Amino acid sequence: MDRAAAMEILVAAVDRGGFTAAADHLGVTPSAVSKAVTRLEQRLGVRLLERTTRRIVPTPAGQDYLAASRLILGAIDDAEATAMEGSGRPQGRLRINSGISFAMRQLAPALVDFSEAYPDIRLDLMVEDRICDVVGEELDVAIRTGPVGDERLAARRFAEVRRVIVASPAYLDRHGVPKRPADLARHACLAITTTPDMARWPFREDGQLSQITVQGPVRIGTAEGALALALADVGIARVGDMLAAPAIREGRLIRLLAGTHVDDPIPMHLVFPPGRQRLPRVRAFLDFVSTRFSDSPWRL
Repeated sequence: MDRAAAMEILVAAVDRGGFTAAADHLGVTPSAVSKAVTRLEQRLGVRLLERTTRRIVPTPAGQDYLAASRLILGAIDDAEATAMEGSGRPQGRLRINSGISFAMRQLAPALVDFSEAYPDIRLDLMVEDRICDVVGEELDVAIRTGPVGDERLAARRFAEVRRVIVASPAYLDRHGVPKRPADLARHACLAITTTPDMARWPFREDGQLSQITVQGPVRIGTAEGALALALADVGIARVGDMLAAPAIREGRLIRLLAGTHVDDPIPMHLVFPPGRQRLPRVRAFLDFVSTRFSDSPWRL
C-alpha cells in the first residue's frame, strides 16, 4: 500500500471515529483498515492510535502525523483538481462546515442536486454550532451567519436571515397575546444561551430603541431547541425566520410584535481561505450556494 493510501485510511479512521465507520466510508473491510494502520505503525516504529472497545484516540505522535497527512492529502486533492480544470470536471474532496439549522433544513437537501451536477466531488459536511477555525482545520468553505470575524478569510455574502418572535396558538390562548414589548415580562420567554445578547431582545417603540432582557422557565443552547419548545406550547421564542417560516405559514406558530421588534437583516456568508475559490470544486460550490439561496427562500 502506498503512503498516501495509508494516510487516507488513518485520517478516515480518526475522522469517522473507528475502523468500521472508516471501512464503510472507504469501501473496504474493517480488517483491511486495521491491518493498514498496524502496518503503518510498524513501518514508522511508533504507535499512532490508542484503541479501546469504544473509540480510537490519536497518540501525540499520531496527532502530529495526522496533521501532516491532512496537509499532504489536501495538496494531492488540490493538484488533481487543478489538473482537471481544463476538462471542466470539478473533482476531489470538498470539506464544508455549517451550523446545524442551515445544514439540516436548507443545505443538506440542496446537496442532492449539487452531487448530481458534480458527481466527481466528494463532500465532507461537518455540522456543528461553533465557530470553526477554517484555516487551522483545513476546511474549504464554512457557512457563517453574522460577521465573518476572521481577517484571514475571504467571504461571499449569499443570503440573509431575520429574527422573529413567535409562540404557538395554544400558548397564546392560555396566556394572552403580548401587545407591547413590556408585556413580555409577564410571559415565559425562551432565552437562547449561545451568546449573552441572545437574551436581550431589541425593540423600537415611539421612535426609541430599547432592549428587554427576557426571562423564562427554560434557557436553551440552540435556536432549534427554542423552536421546539415554542411548538410544544412552552413559551415565546425569538429565532431566525429560516427556522420559523414553515411553522408560521402552516399556522403552528404566530408571529408577535412585528411592528416594534427590530429585525434587521443578518448576513449569511460563505467564508474560505483566500485563493481557495480558484479550485474548481470550491468555485462550483460557491456558485451553487450563491445561486440556490440568493433570494433567501425562507423570507416571510
